[in-house]
Amino acid sequence: MPSYAIIGGGAFLAVHFAKYLLAQTSTEKVISIGRNPQRSEAFTLGVGRGDSRYAYEQAHIVFEPERLFKLLDRFNPEYIVNFAALPYTGTFVGSFHHYNTNVVALSRLCEHLAECSCFKKLLHISTSALYGSVNHPASEEYPVNPTSPYAISKLAADLHLKILWLAKKFPMNILRPSNVYGPGQQLCQLLPKAVYCGLIGKKVPLEGGLAKRSYMHAYDFAKAIFLILHNADFGEVFNIGPDNPVTIRHLVELVARGINLEFEDIANILPGRVGEDAVYWLDSSKIKSRLGYKETVSLEQGIDDMINWGRKYLDLLYDEPCKFVPTA
Repeated sequence: MPSYAIIGGGAFLAVHFAKYLLAQTSTEKVISIGRNPQRSEAFTLGVGRGDSRYAYEQAHIVFEPERLFKLLDRFNPEYIVNFAALPYTGTFVGSFHHYNTNVVALSRLCEHLAECSCFKKLLHISTSALYGSVNHPASEEYPVNPTSPYAISKLAADLHLKILWLAKKFPMNILRPSNVYGPGQQLCQLLPKAVYCGLIGKKVPLEGGLAKRSYMHAYDFAKAIFLILHNADFGEVFNIGPDNPVTIRHLVELVARGINLEFEDIANILPGRVGEDAVYWLDSSKIKSRLGYKETVSLEQGIDDMINWGRKYLDLLYDEPCKFVPTA
């Protein structure tokens, strides 16, 4: 029976993957390791509560690597999924932090895992941002064009892992997702912010709104991770995302419709961000043909899921920040 460690375990994507793992009867153990204490149930979704197979531990991948490694040695997981990253594509402030977290800490983690006897595979969560803006779906072989310190650091991490596989046969896969959303996502992100603002009668600030992104529900993302862990050949890189992108404006229109509001009731249009990539769009045919992946949650269903989450936990969301605050 397989055991798993989720690094960056406080992130909403990690929460959804832990939920997916615990729904599998074959799962023996899941340890989530995050840099912060667990937040309210609005963000943990109650995942793992009362399940003896689940544990949450606190360790910072950059500042507490020794504690992280001791936890891994104690639990001896076979499969490691690395969500830990400093994201936020639009900022150049403190850009060195991206490299500390996304490259240096990852390389230290890999060196430790290489010495672990129970370790079978690392799945590293990368990003579609390293392709930059595209005018047609980008395959895994598409020329990379990172346009932010975040995207550059994630590309460097991918290259480091690919070299480790080629030179040392380090067992790994890389997954490059489109924009993933779902219940428990931080309110500084567009979709949960739009849901929250719509429910409390405020307007979400919408910068331009014409940029196109591919939005995938966290359940489908978790399913893709599971397929890769157990079915993909070592060293393979996979894209994952829906077939077609939509404008950010259309996404907010769907939120407004789901709450029975007009678009003008929920959105305050602002100038677009300078230098923002116009389109993120992935070709996911490889994971479909190789591993049999199929998307199951439509955008409309996913937004209904987000609205239901917002209504259920609205009282817990009032004091949460809606603005991005850079952290190391």
